[in-house]
Amino acid sequence: MGVVTYEYEVVSTISPSRLFKSFILDSDNLIPKVVPGAFKSFEILEGDGGVGTIKLITFGEGSQFKFAKHKVEEIDEANCTYKYSVIEGDALGDEIDSISYVVKVDACPDGGSVVKTKSSYHTKTEHHSITEEKIKEGKEKAKAIFHAIEAHLHAHPHEY
Repeated sequence: MGVVTYEYEVVSTISPSRLFKSFILDSDNLIPKVVPGAFKSFEILEGDGGVGTIKLITFGEGSQFKFAKHKVEEIDEANCTYKYSVIEGDALGDEIDSISYVVKVDACPDGGSVVKTKSSYHTKTEHHSITEEKIKEGKEKAKAIFHAIEAHLHAHPHEY
């Protein structure tokens, strides 16, 4: 097995607590509402939403993928940290065993926040086709979804 890891950051004017509550804790409801072309639904298959929960994510018609199963690994509300893994689904393809994510929302001095994400692709073999171009494409898609959520929060200042 091999591991391909990359990190990226997104800065926001939204406070860390509001961003964490909406983008992480209520993502199952908010994300399909804001970006239905990318995500159709989030459904809990096992658990209560906390650590150990398995979720089925059904992608929208605008996505190249159909589904993924996520496992919640850690939720730390006090430190605005969320860890989860993609453990199954067509998004993994033939080369990837799982994908682990660590999302941390930190405060900025101006009252906004910075969202730091670390992604680790656990490949089935040392030889894989995960290229810099694919990583860049994935980052851009993730940032587009984030900015759609951010725009929704700005347009609805009393939510969360």
